[in-house]
Amino acid sequence: MEHPAYQSRVQIFPRKVKGRFRTLKTAILVLAYGVYFLLPWLRWERTTGSDQAVLFDLVGRRFYVFDLVVYAQDIFWLAGLLVIFALLLFFVTGLAGRVWCGYFCFQTLWTDVFMFIERWVQGNRNARIKLSKSAWNSNKAMRMAITWLLWLLVSILTGLSFTLYWGNAPDLFMQMITAEAPFAAYATTLFLTATTFVMAGLAREQVCTYMCPYARFQGVMFDKDTLIIAYDDERGEREQGRRKPSKGLLKRESRIEQQVGDCIDCGYCVQACPVGIDIRNGMQYQCISCALCIDACDTIMDSISYPRGLVRYSSEHALHHERASRLNLKNLGYASALFITIGALVWSVVTRSDLELSVRQIRQPLSVQLSDGHIQNRYEIKVNNKTSQPMRYRLTMEGLKQAELDTGHFSEFEVMPERSMKIQAKVRLDPTHATASRQEFNFVLTPMDSKETLGIKQSSMFYIPSENLKQ
Repeated sequence: MEHPAYQSRVQIFPRKVKGRFRTLKTAILVLAYGVYFLLPWLRWERTTGSDQAVLFDLVGRRFYVFDLVVYAQDIFWLAGLLVIFALLLFFVTGLAGRVWCGYFCFQTLWTDVFMFIERWVQGNRNARIKLSKSAWNSNKAMRMAITWLLWLLVSILTGLSFTLYWGNAPDLFMQMITAEAPFAAYATTLFLTATTFVMAGLAREQVCTYMCPYARFQGVMFDKDTLIIAYDDERGEREQGRRKPSKGLLKRESRIEQQVGDCIDCGYCVQACPVGIDIRNGMQYQCISCALCIDACDTIMDSISYPRGLVRYSSEHALHHERASRLNLKNLGYASALFITIGALVWSVVTRSDLELSVRQIRQPLSVQLSDGHIQNRYEIKVNNKTSQPMRYRLTMEGLKQAELDTGHFSEFEVMPERSMKIQAKVRLDPTHATASRQEFNFVLTPMDSKETLGIKQSSMFYIPSENLKQ
């Protein structure tokens, strides 16, 4: 008999629970949604540039994050930020398991909202199961249509809000609804709408189980001191295992006397799990550490006057009454690397100069000999003014004796705020004053209007053909 290559999906209908972890998850969800959806509309006054607090301006090649302006030349900051996120993920996972998945992951946050809509339209868990198994009729069609319509509305708002980060939100929004926005804006919104609808509405736990690589490699970051969602097998099973309440097994004292576990096998923890696992079977890679099973079990324990903690955050060492130490060498290594990277990134941001100078030597030809015998090299100089004010600069050079600098008909020039300017410079030198075929020197850029902005230097090379040196 042939077995199917893939197991058919068993649809999960999570049960609604109340408790301290559900309250915490809801608070994080509200905060995350508030930031995501409202941040593009937050205004931030600037002398130049957009008045949007957070704006990723691809056309202008700069990112605005409140008072910080990130230019294309600062793209290495993004690499530093990604390294910080990775190290933070490793560090937190080593300490507290998959708390990112359970509380902060976008998949978890959006799936929570989609499930809230589903419960609001279709009813509680039993009503949703009954509706799913029933034949199609007007009631089922209406409820499913309303559910999908609300899902689609949330998905559209998700895609649109993401797009608004890449342009001035009020203007781009009006362009979107009047069909005047660029094609990229519509394509991005459509893509995010489709992926949000599919991932949060249709795929749900399959994203965490099959698509997300984090569920697969988390095991290498766990140790016996890592906090996990754990079922206290010793207390819940004892020698006689778990049993439902019955005559003689209602009070906890009776269960302890007869060596029957505190677990009454109600299945509430399984029904509350958004990925459909039974936490009593031990740690499983599907578990996203959302702690809803803890709230479910605590609710039952409270109702029958048993102590809480049958399902709780714990570690393997703690479950076996062994000493737990989370500050091990691995976690200390993660923490050290994390703080060093954060410090380096902060130092780079704080010490960034408001002025940038880059020099590129024009190599076709590398040098020319003029009619008066002088050797001339040409350079393309780019000046980037990162301040919010127009600035005047003077360009000079040092380290090349008897050389002449020619920048055209001006000795000073002005660069507008958050803009750059390219200058064609020529350097001429009498070969009789040269000491070598290659001589290093510096271009010096000096601000004329500001005493706070210091001048900067950029080294370059002056080339003289060997045959000219011999002369």
